[in-house]
This record gives sequence, C-alpha cells and structure tokens, in this order.
Amino acid sequence: MQSIPELHTLEQAREFFSGDRFASGNGMTIETVEPGRAVIRLELDERHKNGVGSVMGGVMMTMADFACAVASIFGSDCGYVSANANVGFIRSPKGKTLFAESVCVRKGRTLSFYEVTIRDELDALISKAEFVMCKV
Repeated sequence: MQSIPELHTLEQAREFFSGDRFASGNGMTIETVEPGRAVIRLELDERHKNGVGSVMGGVMMTMADFACAVASIFGSDCGYVSANANVGFIRSPKGKTLFAESVCVRKGRTLSFYEVTIRDELDALISKAEFVMCKV
C-alpha cells in the first residue's frame, strides 16, 4: 500500500488522488475538501450509462466511496479504507453533473462513520449512502 502523505490543501489532495485511476479515469474530480468533508464532481457522459440509458448504480457507489476516501484521509496522518457501505438509489439524475458530498458524523480511533449525499446540478437528491471507514 502506498504511504499516505499529509494533505493540507486542495491542490495536494488533487495531486495525491490523481493516482486513484478508477475514479479519475471515470471523470471524478475533487471540488472541495476539508478534514472530514469532501465534495466530488462528475460530468456525466455515455460511459456512465447502463443498458437502459440510466446512470449506472456503480457510478454513485464509486462517487460515494471516493468522497469518503478523500474526506477521511485529508488532514490525517494515516490511510482509511471502506469497511462497510450502504447505498440507496433514489432517482435517476435529470441533469448532466453529479456532486457527492461526504461528511464525517463520528470519528473514532479505528472506525469513522460518514454520510454521503449525491445530487445533480438541479439540486435533485439522487442517492444517499452511509460508510464505515477503517484506519489502516
């Protein structure tokens, strides 16, 4: 596992997480970040759609997971991985841009708990998730 440098600026976070090839390769970018909170942006295109033309559920899962990783690692001196996740899919986006906001609701010594909301640029709630992040 790659060592985790301390990240204290948006630019440092973007540089470090550019190595997350799945998220960045699918167009996800870090909009804002602070300890315990991150917002991820995604411009939707054809690669994000499933067989019936809707946005694939895995897109929301990846956005939520990426947002939690960024929020948990930023300002920390160690890494975190997802230990558990529960994702609910509420509606298909009508807009062309998604925003995933991850917020820490409790940070423990080993486990931390995050809530994630995903909205489109029309402010429609698309998905909600809960994550347990484990310190590594």
